[in-house]
Amino acid sequence: MALCGGVGAMALPSELIVHIFSFLSDRDKLRASTVCSRWRECLFYPALWTELKLRVGGGGCSGGGGSSSEDTPKLEFLMRKFGSFVRELQLELAPVEGYLSPLNNEPSSNRMEQTTPGQDNDPQLSERWRDAMATYLDQVLCVFSNIRNNRNLQKLTLYGDTCVLQQEGLLDSSHLHQIHQGDKKINEVQQLFMELLSNTRQLRWLSCSFMLGLVTPCSLASLSNPSAETLQHLSLLDHQLGPLISPSELDRLSNIHTLALDFSDLTSEMCGLLASPSRTPLHRLSLMLNGAALEFKPLDGTATDDDWKALVRVSSNLRVYMMALEVDSSELLRVLKPSLPLERLHLDSYNTLVSDSTLELITHQYNKTLTHFLLLRDDPDFPDLSLNRLEDPLVLLAWRCTQLAVLVIHGYTVWSHNLVAVSRLRGSSLRVLTVSEESIDFDPEQSVCMEGDPVHNLVKEVSLGLGRVWRPCLESSLVLSEPTQHFHRELHAFSMGM
Repeated sequence: MALCGGVGAMALPSELIVHIFSFLSDRDKLRASTVCSRWRECLFYPALWTELKLRVGGGGCSGGGGSSSEDTPKLEFLMRKFGSFVRELQLELAPVEGYLSPLNNEPSSNRMEQTTPGQDNDPQLSERWRDAMATYLDQVLCVFSNIRNNRNLQKLTLYGDTCVLQQEGLLDSSHLHQIHQGDKKINEVQQLFMELLSNTRQLRWLSCSFMLGLVTPCSLASLSNPSAETLQHLSLLDHQLGPLISPSELDRLSNIHTLALDFSDLTSEMCGLLASPSRTPLHRLSLMLNGAALEFKPLDGTATDDDWKALVRVSSNLRVYMMALEVDSSELLRVLKPSLPLERLHLDSYNTLVSDSTLELITHQYNKTLTHFLLLRDDPDFPDLSLNRLEDPLVLLAWRCTQLAVLVIHGYTVWSHNLVAVSRLRGSSLRVLTVSEESIDFDPEQSVCMEGDPVHNLVKEVSLGLGRVWRPCLESSLVLSEPTQHFHRELHAFSMGM
């Protein structure tokens, strides 16, 4: 950037300045814009900012654990400059410090320490919660006020870290009504969102995950006809509302390639529509099943095995990613149909146990399709799934599931000799084997026969089996991420990877 330091830089034509900017990173663009007012003007040329990724709170502008009102002026500036023409907008909000996990790249730990806002007797914390939620509403209003007339928007990805499983229940949109002018602001946010959808003309990607108070069952009806034709990905997730998309609205979206829904919203009727031969075949389907929300969204009427068979006949390349959060085995057995083309399965819980019979079912039904399996439990007890069994169910899974490439385990006892067996069975094809150190146990009888440190021997044997250096994960916080945040990001990668 030696050019920026000379007088000649001020005399360059705007077209050349914009061309120079196009080769720079966002940070270098900002630095170069300090040369003079002309360079500053060129910084905001629309062609330079086709994509905008924003994270407010928790690793965003403020760097704190939750969204700060100090972020709002920065957000307003960016949205005022780029909101009317940006083609791809990705926004993540983390508004409730002390109750929700920070929005950063480090996984959360101690998830059960989060408490429900209405149950904290500390008036200072309650006031802080109300301030944080008021800031969240103001920031959402700021975003949609500036993008509502954007007719060029092609990709909109929204994630609000505002709705997680908590010890006493779920944080839902009713909490927003406790905020000053909360009802008015919620209604305004919903209207602005529908106005945006009606103004778009070439929307290809629409993803709204856990944005508290934003999406209603009527929102998608506002989507313009041109965008209904161009839309290829749709993700609508909310723990407690009723279905966010009706069968008639799904029928209008005939070119959807990838879809993400709450499992309870995937009804038999919905599955039948997706199986229509007149539609574009579905390639990726991401489903979230939250056990705490089953009271509001029961499994009655969800897709049957015959529905899955019909869907797979039309969409032969369909693969499914599912997260089951705090779901007991009896409910899982209702959900895991034989014809479901399951590729990725994430079983995550705080107290609920996954039974060995459930693992056996998974092993038998998805032995040809399963590539990713995550078994996580955030509880001080570490149950032994191989108890009273001749064969460890995780070893059987590694043996039978020949496509398995990712295996992550925490919260269940994994015997060291079984871990060695898993590494030998799958070898280098098992690209990721993450097991927390505290989940690993050693058989005292085997330890007597071995020389040297058992941990060192385990590391050596597993490394030999995988054909690469391997170590157990020393920090459980690196294994346990905030579930909804993990699901949002994984479904994005899963859908993009088609």
